[in-house]
Order: sequence, then structure tokens, then C-alpha cells
Amino acid sequence: MIKVFIIDDHQLIIEGIYSLLIDEKDIEWMGSAKHPDELFLFLKTKKPDVLLMDINLPQKSGLDLCKEIKLKYPDIRILALSTSDQASIIRRMIDNGASGYLLKDASKSEILEAIRTVVKGKKFVNFSVAQVLKNSKPNDTLPILTRREKEVLELIADGLTNQQIADKLFLDVTTINSHRKNMLTKYNVKNTAALVKIALNNNLI
Repeated sequence: MIKVFIIDDHQLIIEGIYSLLIDEKDIEWMGSAKHPDELFLFLKTKKPDVLLMDINLPQKSGLDLCKEIKLKYPDIRILALSTSDQASIIRRMIDNGASGYLLKDASKSEILEAIRTVVKGKKFVNFSVAQVLKNSKPNDTLPILTRREKEVLELIADGLTNQQIADKLFLDVTTINSHRKNMLTKYNVKNTAALVKIALNNNLI
């Protein structure tokens, strides 16, 4: 039996993956965590064969968490689940020890194939991820900002708070928080000061 655990801060994703895996005879669903702290608490007593990991997590980036898990528990195969199709993020996740990378629009057959592939010690990326890597250059390491992310980052650089940015752009403050978190993950930095520095140094804003 392949023991599978997932860390993702969205209950809908957890329930969706659970519904895909629960009837598979060779897969045992071990449970889920929404925060890194919950995951480490679980790993103290039980070890999954395959850990499905979201990249945009509260408290800690999935990129950093992946590296930390592989150092502490090298036998666990990590399969990234993400909405990010940035080549630099994909490469960094794999460099940090992930055995595979799936976009969250992956089909059931791709998810099952990925789990069964990585548990054998092999690498797996689904077709859309393979196309992203194929069409990118190895030195294209700087992620591209979306139009909205650029707007948000310019206002962050101007010193506005999340609430002020939300009011200015007529958006909910949770949306601004999400954009901020996504950009921190994209550029693998821990705070917005570092994010703004990268953006200014590379003429992104």
C-alpha cells in the first residue's frame, strides 16, 4: 500500500484529492494538514510514502518546507501541487528535493500516475509542466509578475498597507494578502522589503 498524506491550506483541495484517492486499492489515505506545524506533529509518529504539498502555505513557503522535510525525512517522496506554472518555481521545487510537480488542474489519472511513479524513486511532471520547462530557458530564473501583481507591488513599494491597497484597487483585503503571499513564494523571499528590492533592482516596477 502506498501511504499518502497532503498538506494544503484549502479544504476544497484536500477533499477533492481525498475523493480521487479513497477508492484506489493500492493507496492508503493517511490524512491532511493545513499548516507546517500540523505536518511536523504528524511526522513525529507516522511517515507517509508520498507527501502531496501545496507551495503557497501559511507560515512557510512550500519551497522551504520541501527542503526541510527532505533533510529530516529523506525517504518521503514529495509531490508538489500548485497553481504556479512558473518555470523558476518548478525548477526550484525540484532542486529542493521534490520528486514531482503537478498543476492543480491535473487529471485524476495524472495524479495517480504521479503517486505511483514517485514512490518508485522516479521523477514525474505532468504534460503541462513538461511543456513549461521545455519552452523556458535554463537561465530564465526571474518569475514574471502578472498585471495585478505589478499593481499591488508598486503600491507596496509606495508604502501602502494591504487595506489601503485593497481600497485603492477596489478589491477585498484577503485578495491583496493572497497576491502578496504569492509574490513572496514566486521570488523565494521572506518579506516584502526583499521583494521590493528585487523588483527595483530588476526594473520590474
